[in-house]
Amino acid sequence: QVPLVESGGGVVQAGGSLRLSCTASGRSFSTIAMGWFRQAPGKEREFVAVIMRTSSNTYYTDSVKGRFTISRDNAKSTVYLQMNSLKPEDTAVYYCAAGRSGWAGTNQNEYRDWGQGTKVTVSS
Repeated sequence: QVPLVESGGGVVQAGGSLRLSCTASGRSFSTIAMGWFRQAPGKEREFVAVIMRTSSNTYYTDSVKGRFTISRDNAKSTVYLQMNSLKPEDTAVYYCAAGRSGWAGTNQNEYRDWGQGTKVTVSS
């Protein structure tokens, strides 16, 4: 199991920005895909973004394209989610997830380890 520790959540006004961080330990970070998911109140957890082991390959859910950017620093075993132009509908608990391999998609079953979540609240 890979411990994942997220940070960076908080309360922000609509239109503002936040950067989430997730630091991993235990596995060879550079060989695995890393993803972000979120769960809004009363809703199921949903995919947000993924970055493959090669940083040039990323994928986003449509609702965050052009606003969110996922990146990774393998030297620090950390993945980031830069969130700009935040909207109230982005309010959720955001989870970092470590893939089972160097490639992963939108299905939660493709991820083996999960963080504890960090809460993001966007006020209107």
